[in-house]
Parts: sequence; structure tokens; C-alpha cells
Amino acid sequence: MAGCTSVSSDKEDIKATIIALEKHALELWNDGNPDGFIELSSDDVVYFDPAFENKLEGKKALEEYYNTIRGKIKIDLYKMIDPVVQVSANTAVLAYDYEAHRDGQVFRMHCTEVYKSDSSGQWEIIHTHWSFAQLYK
Repeated sequence: MAGCTSVSSDKEDIKATIIALEKHALELWNDGNPDGFIELSSDDVVYFDPAFENKLEGKKALEEYYNTIRGKIKIDLYKMIDPVVQVSANTAVLAYDYEAHRDGQVFRMHCTEVYKSDSSGQWEIIHTHWSFAQLYK
């Protein structure tokens, strides 16, 4: 049973790492700096956003988009709500709700990120999917 504990511990470490990577990128993002997400994204990342008619394919396309909004985003307060990380082999799927407060307004999005570990053990995003969430009162 010791092997099971080690595997469980490894998965918990991976989960904590993935959440920490995402939080760091969000903190930069919320101050208008997309570099955290650019650095985390793989060269062949696929990005879905409800603001786009079509998905973006590749880090170059994602970086071009991010550069059009660089410095234009300022979030006063954010919450990463109920993050869940599912780990399998060299892949981790992160799902959470993102709540942002800006200029007295609140908006909420659902986010799913698929991370993959490269040969050196570094995690990178290979797939991002954002969608709008309903705010219930």
C-alpha cells in the first residue's frame, strides 16, 4: 500500500502545482499582463473564447491576440472558485469558475485548461476553453 500513498501524494503535488501556475498567470492577467499565460502555453495550444467566432490555434496566434489587449485589463478583485484538477499520466485538466470584480461590476466565466508535462517535467497549457457563466442572485 505504500506505493498507493506515493502515487496519491504525487497527484496532490501535481494538483497544487497546476493551481499555483494558473493563479500566478491570473494575477498577471488581472493587471493587464498576459505573459503568464503566454509562457505557460505550448506552441500548439488551442484556445476557445466566447468572444471569438472560431478557435485560435498555436501560441503565435494566441500571443498576437493577447498583445492587442495588453495593458487594457484591470481587475480589482478576482476569485478562482472551486478549482478541480484531474491528473492522468502526463496530463492534468483544471476546471474552475473565475469571478472578476471591476469598476463595481462582477462577471463570471467557466474555465477549463488542459496541461501537459513535457519531457523535463514542466507543465504547459495545450488547450484552453472559456465560457460565460450565469450569475444567480
